[in-house]
Amino acid sequence: MVIEIGQKVKVRGVKERVSADIVSRLRQNPFGVVEGYKMVDGSSVGFVVRFDDLSTWFFEDELEAV
Repeated sequence: MVIEIGQKVKVRGVKERVSADIVSRLRQNPFGVVEGYKMVDGSSVGFVVRFDDLSTWFFEDELEAV
């Protein structure tokens, strides 16, 4: 899957690193727009996703293009 900046995505699931508040918000609206990249370790890249009132990052396998 190729994810690009500006693309609308749906969060398919999250790993345990996010707060309960973010999980609750994602259950209400899992759709956001990719606004950037985040280096998460020496070999992986995450994606910063902007929602209505929140911005956080996800691994590629947690997202799907819409």
